[in-house]
Parts: sequence; C-alpha cells; structure tokens
Amino acid sequence: MTTGRDDGLAPVTPLFGRHGGGPAPEDESAPAAVAGAEERETTLARISSHWSGSRDTVPPEGIVDAGSDPEAEAEPEPEGLDAQRRRAENVSMHALARRGVSSGEMERLLRDRELDESVVADEVARLEGVGLLDDVQLARDLVESWQRRKGLGRQALASELRQRRLAPDAVETALDEIDGDDEQGRADEWARKRASSLRGLDRETAERRLSGYLQRRGYRGDVVRRAVDRALPRGGSRGGGVRFE
Repeated sequence: MTTGRDDGLAPVTPLFGRHGGGPAPEDESAPAAVAGAEERETTLARISSHWSGSRDTVPPEGIVDAGSDPEAEAEPEPEGLDAQRRRAENVSMHALARRGVSSGEMERLLRDRELDESVVADEVARLEGVGLLDDVQLARDLVESWQRRKGLGRQALASELRQRRLAPDAVETALDEIDGDDEQGRADEWARKRASSLRGLDRETAERRLSGYLQRRGYRGDVVRRAVDRALPRGGSRGGGVRFE
C-alpha cells in the first residue's frame, strides 16, 4: 500500500504554521498604521510651516522646527551713546523743521524716545548754544501771533505760554513787553466787532455778554470795562456802538 502522493510531486510543507495552500489573509492593522504615520507627518509639516512663518510667536512645547536654531537669534545689543546722540540730532532736526519748539518741549520729545538723560541734556544744550532753541524769542513770537490772530489778552497769553513748556523767565519777559495801550486798543477792536451781533438786546444783557466774551479772551477787568463802555455807548450809535431801546 502506497502512503505518498501518486502524482509524482513532493509534499508541500505549510509555512508559519498554516495548513493548506490558500492565500494568507491580509493584515488589517497594516493600512491603519500606514495611514496614521502619514497623518502624523502631514500634521507635523503643517505646524512646522505655520510656526516657521511667525517670528513673534513661540511654537507649542514639544514642537520644534527642525530648520531653526533656538540659539541663532541673539538679543540685539544695547544702543550705544554715540548712536543715541545721532538719533537725538535726527529727532530734534525733524521737530524744528515743523515749528518753533521750546527747550521744555524738546526735552520731553527726546525723553519719549527713550534716550539716555545725558544724551537729552547734551542735545538740548547744543541746540540752545547754536540758537535753534530760544525760549525768550519763541515766547515773543507766540505773543505777537496770538494777539494778532486770536485777540488774546495778557491772562490768556500767560496760560498758553505755560502750556508750551517755556521757561518761566521767558514767559515773564514776553508778557512784560506787552504795551498797555496796545492791549486796550485790541480789546476795543474786538469789543466793537462783537457788539454788532448784540443789536436789539437791552443794555444790561449786552454788557454782560460782551464782558464775558472779552474775559474769556484773557483781558483784565479794567481793560474789559473800558472796552465795553466804548463799544456800547449810552443813548445812541455814535462811535461805532449799538443803539439800544
């Protein structure tokens, strides 16, 4: 009796412990593993691209851009005094090109640029030395301009000059140079212009409104009284006044 195969072929030995000649079943976990790896690579690439495009934001912990060196970007060196002096001169020249500036205004401007105190003091002294900063002359120019354009009296002028951070002695000098007769003349002129809009009012109301108008412009009480009396004469319209009923 023959126990072997009679087809003349050698018996087949199954591999990996499987019997039979059927194909091996597919490993269902392999595609999932591949897909998971690809997803992780895609996510890491997207995050790396995002953070590499932002200079001001640090990537989340554990995510490092392989193309960057954490120690490559060193902090900038502090600005030296020579560089600060050049920057101070540039700032001051731009400011003076626009309008007149007081020494106090220039000091504040330079301090706002975070310059060293010694640099600020040196730049202001330099500008004063060459005449580009002159508080007395600036105060005089401002007084003349505000009197002409705005009709301001002494009190209003003093307030405006202090707001420009002018030196107190410069303010005092400019105000002392105001001629009393000229100030009265300006008050009279502004009172006459204003009185033309008060026609039809009773005299008491007109006086009160005109006095308030001149006081808001900074004229002293004695100057205001004279200007009102001249702009609102009693009993007629002579002298440019307003006739009241």
